[in-house]
Amino acid sequence: MTSRLVLVAPALTTSLREARFDDGCALDAAGLRLARAAAGTLPAAERAWCSPTVRCRETAAALGLDAVDAPELAALDAGRWRGEALAEVGAREPTALAAWLADPEAAPHGGESVRAVCDRVAAWLESAAGPGGRTVVVAEPEVVRAAVVRALGAPEAAFWRTDVPPLTAVELSGRAGRWNVRMGRPL
Repeated sequence: MTSRLVLVAPALTTSLREARFDDGCALDAAGLRLARAAAGTLPAAERAWCSPTVRCRETAAALGLDAVDAPELAALDAGRWRGEALAEVGAREPTALAAWLADPEAAPHGGESVRAVCDRVAAWLESAAGPGGRTVVVAEPEVVRAAVVRALGAPEAAFWRTDVPPLTAVELSGRAGRWNVRMGRPL
């Protein structure tokens, strides 16, 4: 049976605007306004899930979705870098940041590696393919990146080359082991 997954990146937050590692902050006023304006633009779905983060829950609610938290869709754990600006980390730990961005197995921040998040999301994709029908998912950008990397069978090095703008949808259709990808439809 064919499954259709619509993966939606959350709306803007202050952390995103400031190029900070996610710190669990809520949507900012502009992000909330844009998410509310996009309500009703998603196709009807049998299920709605979201990453268990404040910004994904708030985006899902603003879009009019009654989404259930899916722990497998948690944000990439940035460890000790959580809440810090990318520029600050780069100035303080340039070698560690460069290693993390270049090596999918690296986790110098004490959190999760790119490979680990890709593997976690791949396992979720296998289970999400089972029920068939359409599922709408509001997920962190790195979760969407990981899903695209795994769906395409791309190397994990492609993770950081996949841009996932706020309030865009990536659609996966198919079944476990064989997905088609439709990229970046704005809501």
